[in-house]
Amino acid sequence: MNRNELFELIKRKKSYLCVGLDSDIDKIPKHLLNAEDPVFEFNKQIIDATLPFAVAYKPNVAFYESRGVAGWNSLVKTIEYLNNFGNEVFTIADAKRGDIGNTSKMYAKTFFENMNFDAVTVSPYMGSDSIEPFLQFPNKWTIILALTSNKGAANFQLARQNFLETLEKLGIRSMIRKRLYERVLEDSQEWGNVDNTMYVVGATKSEFMDSVRSFVPNHFLLVPGVGAQGGSLKEVSEHGMNDHCGLLINSSRGIIFASNELDFAKVAAQKANEIQKLMEDFLIAKKLI
Repeated sequence: MNRNELFELIKRKKSYLCVGLDSDIDKIPKHLLNAEDPVFEFNKQIIDATLPFAVAYKPNVAFYESRGVAGWNSLVKTIEYLNNFGNEVFTIADAKRGDIGNTSKMYAKTFFENMNFDAVTVSPYMGSDSIEPFLQFPNKWTIILALTSNKGAANFQLARQNFLETLEKLGIRSMIRKRLYERVLEDSQEWGNVDNTMYVVGATKSEFMDSVRSFVPNHFLLVPGVGAQGGSLKEVSEHGMNDHCGLLINSSRGIIFASNELDFAKVAAQKANEIQKLMEDFLIAKKLI
């Protein structure tokens, strides 16, 4: 799915909601445990219930890998089911991969070629050659970790570093202090562009959203942390939206585990619908729909 198709999907559904499929087998409703594949059955019912209100789905790969072959099979079935909807959904493998070039090439083949996800999350901290293999796939997206929602993000991402900057026209060389996430945003734009890269920016870091947008005004941002983690949909939308919307706001536990009873899918749909209605208001206020 390319950038214009994603924007058209957002306008059509009046939503920029991404549903996180962090499908922990220990938390899914107990009555599903009798199914042949409980996690896939859970995902399928969540997808069917929330599809009118969500534009994207993001399986967190760790919840599947942790269960070995059975978990990986659940992930494969889930992405195959999502791919049946074509351009009605944008799919993200929340894998947070990042390794040397040859290994990254294999990760890219796994999620883009073999499983046909639209996007995959990656870590940039091994440098450009760990990211570039993901960028070789047309109409696929590399979502680079920039400023994440967890408390530990402050350990490195918010730390200020000394960088030597040269203002060539004026012949000035000066030391500046930038936060590490700012350097990631700045340097990574030389690797990709607005049509194949996005950035992860946590909703719990909404006070930095204006700073993020000063570096990447036109890129899409994947924003986790709304809902159970306490991030503000209002603040992120008001400070993060651009003229293509530019946001995919993820909610996981607040939707998929809103109920663990027989009505879990119905309740998930209600929660997704509540968020979608708020998003519709922000899109109207921005004059995007």
